[in-house]
Amino acid sequence: MPLSLRLSIADTLTLGNATCGFMAVYFTTTGILIPDLMGSQESGMARNSAATAVILMLCAAVFDLFDGLVARKLRSSPMGAELDNLSDLISFGLAPAYFVLVYGMVAEGAYQRVAAVGAIVVLLAVVLRLARFSCVTVKDGTFQGMPSPFGALTVVSIVLLELPFVATLLAILGTAWLMVSRVEYPKPRGRLAVAMLSWIVLGMGLMAAWAFDAPSGQLLLQTGCALQLVMGAVIPLFATARRVNNFRGNRREARAAQLP
Repeated sequence: MPLSLRLSIADTLTLGNATCGFMAVYFTTTGILIPDLMGSQESGMARNSAATAVILMLCAAVFDLFDGLVARKLRSSPMGAELDNLSDLISFGLAPAYFVLVYGMVAEGAYQRVAAVGAIVVLLAVVLRLARFSCVTVKDGTFQGMPSPFGALTVVSIVLLELPFVATLLAILGTAWLMVSRVEYPKPRGRLAVAMLSWIVLGMGLMAAWAFDAPSGQLLLQTGCALQLVMGAVIPLFATARRVNNFRGNRREARAAQLP
């Protein structure tokens, strides 16, 4: 095959990312939406399907983490960057947006059309973020705007917390804004990559405990989702504080340089 059409190991991991995102949409449809439309009252199946969908999104984040690491260690094909963006769009754009849309259709006190607007905003935020990532060069070691995997997991955590509908919608819109903002986020490398992987594995455990109705499973799930939201709010604050301190430091240096 031509070199441009050969898949590397990193590309295979990227395709695993896309597969997980598609299957998350599948379980959201067959396990949550269709039973609700048919009038099923079995909450256990919906809980298991929701947990499966979120675990698949977490698996997609693992694939997304490792395909970058493998590409840097080994190699990636000429299609690597395009495959990565397309897979991220499925797993961290379409899947969480669809999750929000279905939430608006099945949750009590929710408004389907308003939820659809929120879902569209999430999807467009990921599209814009991925397009900007391909075009804009930022300093090494940072992302501009909340990374799409982190944003997707934050959106899903907001839905699973089962807050009042208006609060849920506002939190989702705020997350979408963070994804297209200029707030700097560190890239997951070294210890940060290990911490991120550990956090994802912990999230899978919490989802499994909730799905199988383990003792205090609901409390564990809400705690994990709340921590995800806290992380989403705290990281921008630290990044903003660091930028302000750097700006003040540069101004002091400039003033000191102007003194005789």
